[in-house]
Amino acid sequence: MKLTALICVITFSALAADFEIKDPAQFKKLFPADAKVERLATGLQFIEGPAWMPAGFLVFSDIPANELKKWTPAGVVTFRKPSNNANGNTLDAQGRLLSAEHGGRRVSRLEKDGTLVTLVDNFEGKKFNSPNDVVVKSDGTIWFTDPAYGLEGRPKEVAGEFVYRYDEKKKSLTVVNKDFDKPNGLAFAPGEKKLYIADSGKPRHIRVFPVNADGTLGTGSVFATIDKGGPDGIRVDAQGRVWSSSGDGAQVFAPDGHLIARILLPEAAANLTFGGEKGTTLFLTARKSLYKVETKVTAAKRK
Repeated sequence: MKLTALICVITFSALAADFEIKDPAQFKKLFPADAKVERLATGLQFIEGPAWMPAGFLVFSDIPANELKKWTPAGVVTFRKPSNNANGNTLDAQGRLLSAEHGGRRVSRLEKDGTLVTLVDNFEGKKFNSPNDVVVKSDGTIWFTDPAYGLEGRPKEVAGEFVYRYDEKKKSLTVVNKDFDKPNGLAFAPGEKKLYIADSGKPRHIRVFPVNADGTLGTGSVFATIDKGGPDGIRVDAQGRVWSSSGDGAQVFAPDGHLIARILLPEAAANLTFGGEKGTTLFLTARKSLYKVETKVTAAKRK
């Protein structure tokens, strides 16, 4: 699919740093003393799925606009349209962009030559609901969630709202969990021995699961509950802390589950990711606006 470059009308403004600090000692390890939240763009529709590209720019989804957007310091342009109402985005080990598409009811991949291919679009011959978020493990397997948020009146073919693991080499798709209300964001801990999965439905919590050698998940437990809004996109940093979007912006949890701090935004955030030149810039997609804040940490690396 051909990439386009349509300029989007945006505004730029700086916001005063706005944090609620719960653990001052840990907070100092996360943010520079002069850290501030900055709004990079606004006037969008509902943005999600930020992913930092190796070429040095941010890609994110504007779901109702049916576009993937590209941000650089020069502004925001259209990266791909239509996007099939893509939501979550991630990169594989080769730097190719994978997208969880609501409209396409699939997980797709953008090849280096610009070709868009379907990786997986059904379970046992039944169309997915609306894949929401996607991550890639170091062994190349693709893990994604499939709540029904993006069905938009289309018939539901898969009875449940599951978490899946897809092995492209073996063309094998398996359900790794069936007991979520609305499975949403997911992220591996450093070393990939644990997987965090957000439930943005009634529980509004993040659970953590041991990852077994055979690609199955062990018995999970509640890691943290989001008290403002619910968890959507989540990331884990290199020290194992969990960063979750929330109704008040974002919340950061220590590896033991206690709340370190909140990043307070004037809009509820839907997702977040690390990127930038040093990998220490946290980008937040929040309803109609894109924000960033500088940190002292980077994302967890693949094994």
